[in-house]
Amino acid sequence: MKIREAETEDFEAIWPIFHHIVSAGETYGFDPKLDKEQAFHLWMSLPQKTFVVEENDIILGSYFIKPNQGGPGSHVCNCGYMVASQARGKGLATKMCEHSQEVAVDLGFKAMQFNSVVSTNEGAVRLWQKLGFKIVGTLPKAFHHPNEGYVDAYVMYKWVAE
Repeated sequence: MKIREAETEDFEAIWPIFHHIVSAGETYGFDPKLDKEQAFHLWMSLPQKTFVVEENDIILGSYFIKPNQGGPGSHVCNCGYMVASQARGKGLATKMCEHSQEVAVDLGFKAMQFNSVVSTNEGAVRLWQKLGFKIVGTLPKAFHHPNEGYVDAYVMYKWVAE
């Protein structure tokens, strides 16, 4: 597996992954009805950098990194990760998160914050905790899950600077 910075043309392979995850409405706060152009803007244009993970030249996942906010909080970054359904269980999310922490430090960030980890996404919560992230806040019923109704979302944080 190889992680590299995404190129514009990579979005053709990212889009089906993005669309599948976002249209399910279970883990991301993006509008499930986003079109391809809007998704490109969110995933490829707004972030500081976007990366893909590929195996045998097939893109299996992607992540972005960007400042969480500006000004005095600009030392904290935010990331979002997506893995293709056929690639789940191969450790891609772990590899991307570890890679993103190295990139964060290289870009001068001191910490990483996930603003809204849906509580029903138990695999992600466990993984982020295993990788050193702490739940620093609970947003009661902040996410409207299509099957579970209103569920909590967590703010998760990790200091990544040495």
